[in-house]
Amino acid sequence: MTGPVVTGVGLAVPGLRSVRDLLTARPPADGFDPSTALRGREMRHKDRASRLALYAAEQALGDAGLLDEKGRLRGTADTTTAVVVSSNLGSLQTVCDFTDTIARDTVTGLSPLGLPQTSSNVVAGWIAIRYGLRGPNLTVCNGATSGLDALHWARMLIDAGRCGRAVVAGVEPATEHADKLLGRPVPDVACAVVLEAAAEVSVRPAGGGYARLSAYTRGAELTPTVAAVESRSPTPVGLRLTGGPAHMPATPTGRSLDLTARLGDCSGALGVLQAAVAAVHIRVYGTTAVLASTGGADADDAAAALLLTGGDTE
Repeated sequence: MTGPVVTGVGLAVPGLRSVRDLLTARPPADGFDPSTALRGREMRHKDRASRLALYAAEQALGDAGLLDEKGRLRGTADTTTAVVVSSNLGSLQTVCDFTDTIARDTVTGLSPLGLPQTSSNVVAGWIAIRYGLRGPNLTVCNGATSGLDALHWARMLIDAGRCGRAVVAGVEPATEHADKLLGRPVPDVACAVVLEAAAEVSVRPAGGGYARLSAYTRGAELTPTVAAVESRSPTPVGLRLTGGPAHMPATPTGRSLDLTARLGDCSGALGVLQAAVAAVHIRVYGTTAVLASTGGADADDAAAALLLTGGDTE
């Protein structure tokens, strides 16, 4: 079965302008600045994770050619687009703030306007509300494999006919409570990709796309999980995207990239970041197959691997 196509990518990482910047060591002069970019009417009364994800989602939808000149989704209310978000710590700050308020002032001190932000699904909800997306809406928050798992869930929704398109976002905000929980600084990271059914892409005037989602496997150990996916690649893997303490060796040509070495622990955002980087690498460098892997460390309960391929390799 032909996998869905990545048609748009977006990024919200301080100091970077686009996903392509992750493929070069030289940062742009006019990179993303959260202090100025996360403002405006659409950003009001939202938690930090939601604002970061909204910024990345707007980039991805615009990159896919789905927004008009005013930043609105083209066409009428959309019942065919799903939103799948990956975030392990996105709502932590809000939950802790509410807990502190209850301890200090009891429940009478809470604001009902902020209560929805304690839900782990608040990010997906705000993306859907912002663009009128009425398809399936869910959040995955299951540790190191969360980002790749979210992409797989989006693919299953598309393959099952539940939607023709999905916005997949991975986000982890830099917050005080996340730093305390993990014992180290947590970076602001958000990335979004637009997935579309191959049939949907083929009838659009622009056509094309970056890459296709291909084989995916989730298992207990990293090495056999990666091997299982790589064995299903139609061509030799040209680049391996790794992350965290459990690293896979490079390809026979020595090509590998660990995004966490540059960005830090991206947690639930990592898998979506890897998919976006893989898609851009395929388009820019003509790589026919890129393999992304997450998890597999002693502290993780699983490992996941995802293969992305060029449009003519399936």
